[in-house]
Amino acid sequence: MSSFDSTKTQLSSILDDIVAGKIQLPDFQRGWIWDDEHIRSLMVSIARLFPIGAVMLLETGGDAKFKVRPVEGVENNSDFVDKAERLILDGQQRLTSLTQVLKLDKPVKTTDSKKKRIERYYYIDIERALDGPEYYDEAFFGVDKDKTLRENFGRDIKLDLSSKEKEYENMCFPCVQVLNSDQWEEGLHDYNPSKFQAYMTFRRQVLNNFRKYDIPIIQLKKENPKEAVCLVFEKVNTGGVPLSIFELVTATYAADNVNLRDEWYGNKELGIEGFHEKFQKIKLLKSVEPTDFLQGLTLLHTYSKRKEDIANGKTGKQITGVSAKREAILSLPLEAYQEYKLKFFNGYKEVAKFLRGESFFTNYDLPYSSQLIPLAAVMTLIGERWQEPLIKNKIAKWFWNGVLGELYGGSSETRISIDIQELMEWILHDGEEPSTIKTATFNADRLHTLRSRNSAAYKGINVLIQREGARDFFWKVKINELTETDWEENRLDIHHIFPKDWCAKNGIPASSYNSILNKTSISYKANRMIGGKAPSAYLKQLQSHDYVQLTDEEMDEILMSHCIEPITLRCDDYDEFLRERAELIIKKIEAVTGKAVVRVSESIDDYLNDDE
Repeated sequence: MSSFDSTKTQLSSILDDIVAGKIQLPDFQRGWIWDDEHIRSLMVSIARLFPIGAVMLLETGGDAKFKVRPVEGVENNSDFVDKAERLILDGQQRLTSLTQVLKLDKPVKTTDSKKKRIERYYYIDIERALDGPEYYDEAFFGVDKDKTLRENFGRDIKLDLSSKEKEYENMCFPCVQVLNSDQWEEGLHDYNPSKFQAYMTFRRQVLNNFRKYDIPIIQLKKENPKEAVCLVFEKVNTGGVPLSIFELVTATYAADNVNLRDEWYGNKELGIEGFHEKFQKIKLLKSVEPTDFLQGLTLLHTYSKRKEDIANGKTGKQITGVSAKREAILSLPLEAYQEYKLKFFNGYKEVAKFLRGESFFTNYDLPYSSQLIPLAAVMTLIGERWQEPLIKNKIAKWFWNGVLGELYGGSSETRISIDIQELMEWILHDGEEPSTIKTATFNADRLHTLRSRNSAAYKGINVLIQREGARDFFWKVKINELTETDWEENRLDIHHIFPKDWCAKNGIPASSYNSILNKTSISYKANRMIGGKAPSAYLKQLQSHDYVQLTDEEMDEILMSHCIEPITLRCDDYDEFLRERAELIIKKIEAVTGKAVVRVSESIDDYLNDDE
């Protein structure tokens, strides 16, 4: 027998039950205040008929008996304790915000962007809302508790809505009237009949969406034991974290009895291994997030729909746009999710093979997780064909241009959508090079400013050197030929070539010696022997070690494999070392990107003297 029911209920009905005390909170639920931006975003989502997530309720009357309290803002009548029929386990913030904004004619207690407590009445700018759904973010707004909007540090009143007449004059609709606007409508008609037609259009386009809006409800039955209810609450309570795309899609699929959370995180009781656990087993894919996965599935779905539309003779706006944006993800049909989920996971597995071939060992080495999304989608579409030399070279060129051009930082949804189309055209039909390759540039002076390990170009250059056959100073093996076990056992990491202590003693600024030019991947064993010694000294010690036993020529070969000119280390010539290493790395970058590095006129001395 199932321990819960899943259904949909009209928003207005839920809020009526909350105000009447039929739906309340278990007392262990802490009070949460959503900030002003989240409240307005929630209202916009409903106005656009977007999902806002499922709500979990618990029937009262079972073993799980709790002290109850009404939702914040609802007047606590003396008989409320006996009225409670259901308790809110998940969805408290959403239901509290909606109750206060839509049902209670008093200011909503919230916070601004700086976490300062404020009180707001919420309105909808009717004229702005009529410009279309894309302007709803601007149309929904809040005013102070005196129903004014001020500027110039509160000195001047920008908008005054302190009376019904002023609301009518400014065509600003109070959100508390959204679910029942009869009184406001009559007042507007009496005040200015000429504005009534515009209002009625607003009512049909905006207000009716609230009135017909359904919320998915997961209702735990009262037969559940108290321990189980508490465990469920611990699992679902997000403690004020904003709703993610994953949570929103989970709510939409729940209506069709598909538990997306189980599909991603697994369910041991049901014997379900989730995609998250599968990704965790692959070192290079441990950072794949559920949103990344949904973005990739959306890419595949919209790409397929676009091809289908073109094949069917559609033109212009009739053709589906390839997208990985929020709205497209929210529109991903369940059928498409089911069709592509396993294929896309296998596409990611091919990505891991590609990355390993490019000398990446762990997810910490990866410059951008977002760049793997279109790559995994392409791998899904072409399968093992990516291993064909011509195709593999094209993919590698695109990948390294994206990394070294630092093109996947920040918001990348548009680039992701363009790349999958241009990559597929380039790979399968020998079309033009993707715009990511065309627009990527690398400036030579960037080598002197790359100091953060989190930088995409920093990670990329380090791995690029490994990719070209760099050998460890101590173990002498090629880094790119190590197995994952060898990598762990040798404890390879990025270390200084001219040691930090030596540089500091010789007056070299940290801004210079901490750059990528003075860093390379070596083993823990080699780094321990380097210590703070001058390069000329530690090279002799390394070469004479019982295990190493290298001639000068053999050690020089290892140094060159790291793009290090040996004579500069043996002479402890830091300035010349930087110049020579920059040139050697630039050649590697030009080879892998197929593009010339942009040169600058500044001398190396500018960077040596630039102490941040």
